[in-house]
Amino acid sequence: MALLIHATSLGIGAGIAAAVIIGVFFAMNASTDTVFKTEDIKPSEAEKNIAQEGSQEINLSLFYENASPYLGNPEAPITIVEFGDYQCFYCNKFFHDTEGQIHDNYIKTGKAKMIFKNFVIIGQDSVTAAHAAHCANEQGKFWEYHDTLYNNWNGENNGWASAENQLRFAQEVGLDIAKFSECTASNKYKESIQATTDEAQSLGLSGTPAFFVIGPNNKIVKIPGAQPYDVFVKVLDSEELKS
Repeated sequence: MALLIHATSLGIGAGIAAAVIIGVFFAMNASTDTVFKTEDIKPSEAEKNIAQEGSQEINLSLFYENASPYLGNPEAPITIVEFGDYQCFYCNKFFHDTEGQIHDNYIKTGKAKMIFKNFVIIGQDSVTAAHAAHCANEQGKFWEYHDTLYNNWNGENNGWASAENQLRFAQEVGLDIAKFSECTASNKYKESIQATTDEAQSLGLSGTPAFFVIGPNNKIVKIPGAQPYDVFVKVLDSEELKS
């Protein structure tokens, strides 16, 4: 499958990041253990530009399969799912502007946990970085490597996420370089990375980052784009998500 044209992704990200209103709540009614019928709560006028009308079926495996390990307590009642690309400008913006506050106030306190899924839409270096993060996960350091990637972000399609730099990042987080190199050379996670990209598209995503917040009763809120911290607070503290 061809990668999406990144100019479109950036345009969507820029427009949504400027929005103040969150996405759309999905009221969930279980039909099987994993598949849920969903209906949208009617959006306000301001939300109509990002809300999706109608109903759909959402298989929860789309959020949990091929994902990173949890960041935070696996028993936390709320799950934050990020679909991201390590080369994405807005993903990097979210990491530096917002993720730290979510981590301190919701993940460290046990209120929420977070997982990351690859949605590679920019270029080959996006795939290289995603694969390297999988290899770091083999040594129990996915999130350390994830953070190192964003802390070394230096633009898009300019070589910063090259295979050579992945090796340097692996050294920075203290990975066994022989095992890491063997893993990256194997390309063993290629299908998994493609699968998560396909899953993102099946959920209607066309830009990065995109978030789904899953409540304790499997209610879902979609938050598109690098929204500011207060938007996440409104979702994470909302009664609609928890009821």
